Amino acid sequence: MYITKVKIENFKCYKGMFELNLKEGLNIIVGDNEAGKSTILEAINLALTGMINGRGIWNEVSQYLFNKEVVDEYIDAINSGTPKDLPHILIEVYFGGNEVPTMNGNYNTDKSNESEGFRFEIAFNDKYADEYSELIKLKNIKSIPIEYYDVTWTTFARESITTRSIPFKSSLIDSSQYRYQGGTDIYLSKIIKENLEPEDVIAIAQAHRKMRDSFMGEKSIENINAKINKNTSLTDKKVELSVELVTKNAWENSLVTQMDSIPFNYVGKGEQCIVKTELALAKKTSQNAGVLLFEEPENHLSHTRLNQLIKCISEKYTDKQLLISTHNSFVANKLGLDNIMLLNDGIITRFCDISKETNNFFKKIAGYDTLRLILCKRAILCEGDSDELVIQKAYMQSHNGKLPIEDGIEVISVGTSFLRFLEVAERIQKKVAIVTDNDGDIEAIDRKYKDYIGENAQEYIKICVDRTVDDGDLKIGSKDYNYNTLEPKLLKENGLSELNKIFGTSYKDEDSLRKYMKQNKTECSLKIFETDEEVKFPEYIMEAINE
Repeated sequence: MYITKVKIENFKCYKGMFELNLKEGLNIIVGDNEAGKSTILEAINLALTGMINGRGIWNEVSQYLFNKEVVDEYIDAINSGTPKDLPHILIEVYFGGNEVPTMNGNYNTDKSNESEGFRFEIAFNDKYADEYSELIKLKNIKSIPIEYYDVTWTTFARESITTRSIPFKSSLIDSSQYRYQGGTDIYLSKIIKENLEPEDVIAIAQAHRKMRDSFMGEKSIENINAKINKNTSLTDKKVELSVELVTKNAWENSLVTQMDSIPFNYVGKGEQCIVKTELALAKKTSQNAGVLLFEEPENHLSHTRLNQLIKCISEKYTDKQLLISTHNSFVANKLGLDNIMLLNDGIITRFCDISKETNNFFKKIAGYDTLRLILCKRAILCEGDSDELVIQKAYMQSHNGKLPIEDGIEVISVGTSFLRFLEVAERIQKKVAIVTDNDGDIEAIDRKYKDYIGENAQEYIKICVDRTVDDGDLKIGSKDYNYNTLEPKLLKENGLSELNKIFGTSYKDEDSLRKYMKQNKTECSLKIFETDEEVKFPEYIMEAINE
């Protein structure tokens, strides 16, 4: 059994109806900040468990759960005397796999008799219609009258249910949550408690009571309490210091989790995230859950620790449905770009048809910044770091000192993997410029990029290359010098004198400077990037930045 589809209406950032289809197995959501990734996880968990922010929804219903635009439109309409339905929140969860006849019906927004699932709603209860009518006559509504709302779960067969009746469970794992109370991390305390048997909890409570009795029996405490009561004149009641035991679970607020004798909240954030994630995965609700919801698992983790976590997720939980939100290219690459769903302005773009070869390439060499390409406004792809610096400088010089990233443009070094990145870009029609050397062989360039030039040219992909082949007699060692890379093209544009000034050198001839630039590529590109001199750039570089 798994979730095939989720529909979310008017919940937080989603105005109107948003629909998301899910695969059995692994699903990865990527998108910019505020795109709504976390809201999707939260909505699924809320519908399946009735929990939000670690608490039951019944006491947490608030105007802030509703989409703000929908709320504002309702308030404006009512106060202007225009009839308008009260806002509601609807989350529909559709199931596939094992049949659940009791959840089969057409009580869903698809109006499909073939669907199995349920509706979660936060909506106005009609039994308060008379009271509400009197309220809106005042025309001074400033918020949604939440007191008239109910929370309900209804199957597609029109049967009322509770979360206990839902045959599919979820576990939301967000290791970045830091909610401390009395020195104890509530999130950690909760997942530890869920791993304990009832007899373990009783044993802790009894040990805590003994600690309280021991505290009260200390002679020094008895003396202090005697002093307190001696100086108390406003009450006849006995006043004393004690250890709090008002509730059955008082121990939860006074005990502190430690690691190597250090309180948990003083341990490094990365270690906290690892421990929380491991405990959350091990807890009973996660073991029994059909879907695991991971909120940015990369938080505070080193590359090594993140790799260990990804391996754990991909190997141990193949029998569950996984939904992971991430901003991390390594996570996306390692788990497979074919599992990615890009969320942008409420629209989902999938990469499921990416070639097996490209998908496996990024899995094996997962360090490439694929998400920088996917999430940016436009990208300029180049071969190496020195090329990247020169392109950045060219952009800054023609855009009043602004870096490309300030305009949403990523300059990304991709080695020789241009075609792999172009395949990713094609799936989302991302505007991309390729900056490449001709290496003295224009025919090879035309063959390599045959799907993107000439009659196959695509509006959003531009291959930028100097089509002039230069040559000369210079040799370095026994090898002929390549006059058709970026460094000699810069020399051709700027001349010997200008580059000597930029580099702080004093070479007498161009061949000597060519040798220096080849042997010091990174240093030369850094000096070009930092110079206050006006640099002339080859036309193919300017073509890329002005695309």
